[in-house]
Amino acid sequence: MDNVTGYLHSVETAGTLDGPGIRRILFLNGCPLKCVYCHNPDSRKFKGGYKTDAFTELQAIAKQKDMLQSMNGGVTLSGGEPLSQPDFVKAIFEGCKMMGLHTALDTSGFVGHKADDELLSYTDLVLLDIKHFDPEGYKRVAGVDLQPTLDFAERLAKLNKPVWLRFVLVPGYTDDMNAISKMAAYARKLGNVERVEVLPFHKMGEYKWEALDMDYSLFDTPEPDAELLAVTKAHFEEEGLVVY
Repeated sequence: MDNVTGYLHSVETAGTLDGPGIRRILFLNGCPLKCVYCHNPDSRKFKGGYKTDAFTELQAIAKQKDMLQSMNGGVTLSGGEPLSQPDFVKAIFEGCKMMGLHTALDTSGFVGHKADDELLSYTDLVLLDIKHFDPEGYKRVAGVDLQPTLDFAERLAKLNKPVWLRFVLVPGYTDDMNAISKMAAYARKLGNVERVEVLPFHKMGEYKWEALDMDYSLFDTPEPDAELLAVTKAHFEEEGLVVY
């Protein structure tokens, strides 16, 4: 295993929202998307954050190994977009598997082509974020094309790699019920989607956009109410999917 260097935005030592159990979550720098609701816009630059290497991070992970295993958890690589640094991801996940730890990759799938078969062999779970199911809607939200994400999703399905599908519900941007219904049908047909997480848009990242003097278009966008959340989840449930 090579001691690959990488750039980290931050680390969460006991996360509960990004995969099963209690997890150590490494947020990597670099992301080719420009999501209008991004809550870590400071992680977009590839060489932002701080420089580290795989051995250093694996040493820190090893100190938590017993706790993570006892809490049915593991290690999640998130971002930014972790597959912007595929060699670093591969090195971390290879080391985690040598320690017997569960691994999860939190990705948009847009640069899924950078994940080779070896990297995916070290990946136990993919948290796949599909931001919209209409190509025009996707580009409006993320600034890039939808198709690469679907290509990656279908590759994961062929590998029968477990997927948790994530969908951020943003009023006025991703609440097109026709597109949501199509996404639900697509997820069912993939056959490897273990659950769907409908994540309500939140306002907690607004201050970062202001601090970075970046143009933020969602200041007046409300968080979704309970009724909109329920209707959205119902579309996925109607396809027989497990929804959170």
